[in-house]
Amino acid sequence: MSVGLWGVAEDDPARLAVVEAGGTVLTFGELAARSNLVLHGLRSAGLRRGDLVAAVLPNQAALLELALAAAQGGLYLTPINHHLTAPEIAYILEDSGARVLVASERFGEACRAAVAGLAAPPACFATGDIPGFRPYAGLTAGMPASRPPERSAGAVMHYTSGTTGRPKGVRRALQPIDPDEAAAAWPGFLQMFGVQPHGGNVHLAVSPLYHTAVMTFSCASLHAGHTVVLMDRWTPEECLRLIGEHRVTTSHMVPTQFHRLLALPDEVRAAADVSSLSHVIHAAAPCPPDVKRRMIDWWGPVIVEYYAATEGGGTLVTAEEWMERPGTVGRPWPGTEVRVEDDEGRPSPPGTPGTVWMSLGQTAFEYHRDRAKTRAGQRDGFFTVGDVGYLDEAGYLFLCDRKADMIISGGVNIYPAEVEAALFAHPAVADAAVFGVPDPDWGEQVKAVVEPAAGAEPGPDLERELIAFCRERLAGYKCPRTVDFVDSLPREPTGKLAKRKLRDPYWAGTGRAI
Repeated sequence: MSVGLWGVAEDDPARLAVVEAGGTVLTFGELAARSNLVLHGLRSAGLRRGDLVAAVLPNQAALLELALAAAQGGLYLTPINHHLTAPEIAYILEDSGARVLVASERFGEACRAAVAGLAAPPACFATGDIPGFRPYAGLTAGMPASRPPERSAGAVMHYTSGTTGRPKGVRRALQPIDPDEAAAAWPGFLQMFGVQPHGGNVHLAVSPLYHTAVMTFSCASLHAGHTVVLMDRWTPEECLRLIGEHRVTTSHMVPTQFHRLLALPDEVRAAADVSSLSHVIHAAAPCPPDVKRRMIDWWGPVIVEYYAATEGGGTLVTAEEWMERPGTVGRPWPGTEVRVEDDEGRPSPPGTPGTVWMSLGQTAFEYHRDRAKTRAGQRDGFFTVGDVGYLDEAGYLFLCDRKADMIISGGVNIYPAEVEAALFAHPAVADAAVFGVPDPDWGEQVKAVVEPAAGAEPGPDLERELIAFCRERLAGYKCPRTVDFVDSLPREPTGKLAKRKLRDPYWAGTGRAI
């Protein structure tokens, strides 16, 4: 049996490829034909090799169609976070140089306002009705479903989340290779995690496809001949239902989703059929060890963790390895090197934290229109995103935190992720964030902001309980001095926490940049 979307479509066109949240399904034959129609339409709209199409879409087949059209047409696709405001969308459209925008009616108000403020707006198409946008169906109307001529490999240009500044596009040069050859290589990425092509595998996409990892694993699954089930809005109950209904074998999740699955009533978790799962891969944020142990106890040794970034990767660790070295994110995956250096660029000894650098290998990239940032984060064939960690004697990587999030109190480094992991072990905590706030004597003190679990009563009593809980598990200087309570923390659906939104008000008026 062939691999690669178009090869699978030729060999087994009736094989189920995509299941949308509303129940609409596409076979591999239909999906391949749709990608052909879309590419013909984009070329009719004037796009040529190297041009970029942007999309503001929920988890629907149209976004995968666009990704596959770009992948065989020598184009770039930029999926835009649909939670962004109009000015934020406008910035990405302008910065990326998008020639075409495809948007969902659900996000029409923000997209329409974003385009209205551009000096040179892209050609705009809508799934649904957005005033001033042409129907997405019009892009493919009258186009042939046959394979387009002059096919060449394209790429996805994701934008970083912008947690430390404005988002930047991570752009890789287009490779002069046949799209079928590129597609056939994708199953090798999954095999690195132990996932084999074909074999009746079903992948559940639980987070938005605009996220790098979610798009990567979904497209790789299609190229491996797997069915991809798309969730529109994630809830733990619906996630479990879909796993049982579709006999899901693989998924990509984030620790926040693990934590909320574990918060379900015991009888709900006991009734869930998760026996089909073979590989649940997670990343994107630190996973508290207690949370991961409980997930392994529930789902078994199917959980695989990796460390990577939009810019590249990475490391990986199986459940069995992790149980031997709790907290590790693993060893470098094939073709990648990892090193840890101090601020002077010298190798850090085993067990000593420093800046984590990963080799570029064949994943060389640049930040679109920002050579200074590209140079600052790359040297000697390695790149860093500012994470702090250490290697043990066996070469396993342990992450401490982002350098930008590190708290320095009285000259001592404190890593918020360690404190957050302690808080997550308390049953009254649904979500938590830890960061530094001004202190006249120490420079910074440790602040915790907590989203209480259902039934937990926020207030002074819970604050004292949580601080005492941390003091039983951590050195006193690492523990929160105070705890604030909020209804919900500002997390993206990818699990990333917008910590600056929480931290900035505490520093307002201090005159210190953070």
